[in-house]
Amino acid sequence: MERADTRRLSPVAQEELRRRAVAAVLGGATRTEVESLLGIPRQTVGQWVKAYERGGEAALASKRRGRREGEGAKLEPWQAAQVARTLRDRRPEQLKLPFYLWTREAVAELIRRRYGVRVSRWTAGRYLKRWGFTPQKPVRRAWERNGAAVKRWLDEEYPKL
Repeated sequence: MERADTRRLSPVAQEELRRRAVAAVLGGATRTEVESLLGIPRQTVGQWVKAYERGGEAALASKRRGRREGEGAKLEPWQAAQVARTLRDRRPEQLKLPFYLWTREAVAELIRRRYGVRVSRWTAGRYLKRWGFTPQKPVRRAWERNGAAVKRWLDEEYPKL
């Protein structure tokens, strides 16, 4: 028998399929027999049986789908505007964040602290792109460098070498 794609079934139908498979195994059928009968991989049937043994009927119940509350939620437009303004005007250490530069992780942490909204670093990256921020490579130059002293050395000392 061809395997069925149970992901397309409703949660109620998936739950019923789990119950039927577990009942068949508990009734004496092997996992391989249940596989050929219902079109469910025997490994999956075994996982359902183990879950049933650990948690009873409740372990076979359908669970809530989608994002969990507070995770991956969208920022309101006014919140996004405030975060973008903060990125332009402040550095992470000024906001007591444990970062030296604005990275995706730093932006996600700022959003979490300010608004209690958890976003992944990928989502933070999409926000940064939308706000017009692009990845930058730091200039490899000493920040203590004295431009006048370098120019004087190039004009006076270097020609002597």
